[in-house]
Amino acid sequence: MNKTLSNVILIALIALVLANCANRGNPDGGPKDVTPPQIIKSLPENFTTNFKGDEIKIYFDEYIKIKDLQKQLIISPPMETQPEVSPLGGASKFITIKIKDTLKPNTTYAFNFGNSITDNNEGNPYPYYRYVFSTGDYIDSLSVKGNIIDALLPQPETFVNVGLYEVDSTFNDSIVYNKVPTYITNTLDSVTTFNIENIKAGKYLLVALKDNNGDNKFQQKTDQIGYYDHIITVPTDSSYTIKLFSETLDFRPSRPFLAAQQKIAFGYEGPVEAMDINLISEVPEAFEHRITKEENKDTLNYWYKPKIEVDSLLFVVTHPDVSKDYKVRIRPQDVDSLIIKSISPNNISEPFKVKGNIPFVNLDKSKVTLMDKDSVKVAFTTKLDSLKNEYVFDFKKTEDNSYNIKILPEAFTDFFDNKNADTLVYSVRTKKSSDFGYVRFNLVNAKLPIIIQLTTEKGEVKFEHTVTKEGPIDFENLPSGKYNVRVIHDANGNGIFDTGSYINKSQPERVSHFKLSDDVRADWGNIETLIFNED
Repeated sequence: MNKTLSNVILIALIALVLANCANRGNPDGGPKDVTPPQIIKSLPENFTTNFKGDEIKIYFDEYIKIKDLQKQLIISPPMETQPEVSPLGGASKFITIKIKDTLKPNTTYAFNFGNSITDNNEGNPYPYYRYVFSTGDYIDSLSVKGNIIDALLPQPETFVNVGLYEVDSTFNDSIVYNKVPTYITNTLDSVTTFNIENIKAGKYLLVALKDNNGDNKFQQKTDQIGYYDHIITVPTDSSYTIKLFSETLDFRPSRPFLAAQQKIAFGYEGPVEAMDINLISEVPEAFEHRITKEENKDTLNYWYKPKIEVDSLLFVVTHPDVSKDYKVRIRPQDVDSLIIKSISPNNISEPFKVKGNIPFVNLDKSKVTLMDKDSVKVAFTTKLDSLKNEYVFDFKKTEDNSYNIKILPEAFTDFFDNKNADTLVYSVRTKKSSDFGYVRFNLVNAKLPIIIQLTTEKGEVKFEHTVTKEGPIDFENLPSGKYNVRVIHDANGNGIFDTGSYINKSQPERVSHFKLSDDVRADWGNIETLIFNED
């Protein structure tokens, strides 16, 4: 080996050793940064009085970014024109607030940033930062605190606004619909308590709002609301509980339209039970009509015969508080064909149901047979729900059995004298009783009537019983699973939950929540005791 080659090999070996040493000595980056950014200064300083400017700067000791500003930033009192806040989408060592609104004199303003300010690298938040200033000689320092509960669910929504409306010479009950609160805060995403700060002394209406369109005003169709029953006086040492609820929509009809040949659709909002549709045009003596409810839509269908050769029909839609006239243009339309379908599950415990798209007027029971798995005929009764346009077949069921329902052609007749042309065959079955569980409830201090509901985690009602007399309450034939227990204290005994109304000053009916001691299991029973407060 020559000398030059030896030198090259020696240099390579030295480099390899040094590289290995360097690798063994590489730092791992050190501990993770968990320290939130710190504020160095603010211009003007936080809690400044006699504020005259239109720009605020807040300086930090490291690069920061702002996230979820639209949700997190709450300005109290609210501003009609939102300020411009930066940085948005980037990083900076300072926040700039450019005020675009005309500030009120002698007023304390608070910018509540929630957890929106974080450091740029690790996302550590500067928690619940508030910048406060006054356009007057002093900072208002009073506060109102409390908590939010939900009328129906164990936990309320997050990001709930809580506001105070000053009771002065301009105050009226409709203020929540057309004005923003005098002071406002938000529960943000993790708490159900609230604290409205920097308030001046006075009398106020206290309102909570799940404001889904961000305008700080109550819109019945989209928002939840809650309110304290009495006007409060500040200063106060009280803590206030507000129950958040969704109102029943006020009834409002929409313009009807011709949906098919001799079928007019009447849309609506709110309760339909007292809605009437009356034709006021002149019609032939043989004129008939039927009304059905559109499945999964807030629509009533008005069917009529015979066909009338007119340009339009005049209707009046009435409700206890509404009366409205409509003209419906009549023009050639496609004719609906009769379609019949089962709306019952394959595993059945309730009566069997079929639904039609055109109003039923008759069922020839002689053309219907119902047999069990042993080909033994089973007696049945039928009932027509004319509004839903459903035929209900009720029969005695036994466990672990199957049933075959055969409906021959021309068994059904609809409003236009159409009949089913084909044979309809449906198969359903029942499970074994051992496939189900049950729950028995013993009640302590219950003021009847009450409604006991078994619900999902999200509050969807799966089973319910109305209780009007003393004694144990049994829920039988329950599928296995996890259930929550909700009890509605049915004060007026109408068998339903009555929500509240802000304008009518009514609160929702009281609701209690319980947990089962164990999940419902097949071939097993739970014995539960529900103890109620004596109020």
